[in-house]
Amino acid sequence: MAKTTNADRITHLRAIPLFAGLSEQSLGRIADAMTEFEASPGQVLIQQDQPGSGLLVVEEGTVVVERPRSSTIEVGPGSFLGELALLTPEGTHTARVRAKTSAVLLAIGRPDFARLIDEEPKIAVAMLSGLAARLAGTMREA
Repeated sequence: MAKTTNADRITHLRAIPLFAGLSEQSLGRIADAMTEFEASPGQVLIQQDQPGSGLLVVEEGTVVVERPRSSTIEVGPGSFLGELALLTPEGTHTARVRAKTSAVLLAIGRPDFARLIDEEPKIAVAMLSGLAARLAGTMREA
């Protein structure tokens, strides 16, 4: 898997619902703040009960979210993970996340995430929609 250019990253970000409504300039700032990395199948990306250090966005591949006493969830390109640990006072991850396939992810660290939310409140609004959908799914499983 080849590294993407900043222009490629902006194109990818525009296709993700979380970022779709943002301006080109805003997408550029987000792309600049992100670090791209590759994960091998089975690689743990987020460990449950560990402090949240940033937000992950799946660019390519499939990752598995393993929650205690709940069914496993597979997510793919466009999905974002780790935001709950950044938005809660205790700041720890509620699930383990690992790569199911080879994957390419984009990461934003906690300080950059906080800055982006301050600069782009639309990101927070878009995240609310995703979080509400996850909460609704969890409530149906209970």
